Amino acid sequence: MNLRKLPRNVWVVTATSFLTDISSEMIFSLFPLYLANVLGAKTSVIGLIDGLAEMTASILKLFSGWLSDKLRSRKWLTVTGYSLSTISKPFLLIANTWGAVLAIRLADRMGKGIRTAPRDALVADSVDESQRGAAFGLHRAGDTAGAAIGLLVALVVVAITQRAGLTLSANTFRILVGISITPAIIAVIVLAVGAKEVLGKADGKLPKLSLAGFDRRFRFLLFIIVLFTLGNSSDAFLVLRAQNLGATVLAIMAMILTFNIVYAVISSPAGRLSDRIGRKRVIIAGWIVYGIVYLGFALAGAGWQVFGLYIVYGLYYGLTEGTAKALVADLVSKEQRGTAYGLYNAAVGLTAFPASFIAGVLWQGIGAFSGFGPSAPFLFGSTMALIAAMLLAFL
Repeated sequence: MNLRKLPRNVWVVTATSFLTDISSEMIFSLFPLYLANVLGAKTSVIGLIDGLAEMTASILKLFSGWLSDKLRSRKWLTVTGYSLSTISKPFLLIANTWGAVLAIRLADRMGKGIRTAPRDALVADSVDESQRGAAFGLHRAGDTAGAAIGLLVALVVVAITQRAGLTLSANTFRILVGISITPAIIAVIVLAVGAKEVLGKADGKLPKLSLAGFDRRFRFLLFIIVLFTLGNSSDAFLVLRAQNLGATVLAIMAMILTFNIVYAVISSPAGRLSDRIGRKRVIIAGWIVYGIVYLGFALAGAGWQVFGLYIVYGLYYGLTEGTAKALVADLVSKEQRGTAYGLYNAAVGLTAFPASFIAGVLWQGIGAFSGFGPSAPFLFGSTMALIAAMLLAFL
């Protein structure tokens, strides 16, 4: 379909995500390196921080989605979430312990938790069924293009401030935090001024915060998503794996930048393809790619191999992220979409905590347990992805 025919809300939300990811990616792509290189945090602590942050976001996604159904209002919950994330970023300029960084990260993820389900429901409410894949594909493409630009800015800053150093410096990270604040503020303004509500006024009926009223296909989808996510640990471990194999900070940033370019290029065509051949086929293909890539991370023996794998990893994201959200809208009624997106995002995020913690323990161990080494979390993730792909075939 012609993307120019998509409604205004889709373009406004896409622009907001584009600007927000310019802001976020230039700092959070380097977050694991900041924790490890500057603050001296272990991989188990990094996994704990990432897991707790995502768990917090997931709980809020569940309630904010339900609340948007109850109030029949998506826009202002979305604006509130983006605003909270923007306000939290400047505090990274003064944080000097991993505990302080955890608190800031939790605030940022709280903002994400408040905005995500209402935002996704706003996109779904603004288009008809034949446009869903295209709409979510465009949104993911804009989001990821912003991430690519943010990474490019970070790459330039790192190149200027510390050359080809093997570790990240505190000064470089704080410069990036300062730069990131402006696009984050603009993103909130664009959304507040440009988006329009598309639902009617609340009718007084309280939607149930429960799986009981949903189609059994949606419930089975959530079960499969949980299985997949158990093996889908934070991408921080991919960054740490690259550094483990000798990649410099600049090489890692170039790797992530290329990944985001692939992700952005693939997302929109993948969404439109899912409108034609079905969501399930596109998602299964993406999960198979994920399983192969994670197996490659487990077996990799050099930094250049990780670079190539990370590029292919962008194909997985492009195929699945927007398509999965379009599939959720396919399986639920319009009146349940906020709650459904809350449940979906909660399933992903709540499982992300044990997934990241398991990955950290498998890699480095905890207490008396010494762990199995850098390959272990990727072998586990590959196995879980292939199991989930087989189950999804039966949906």
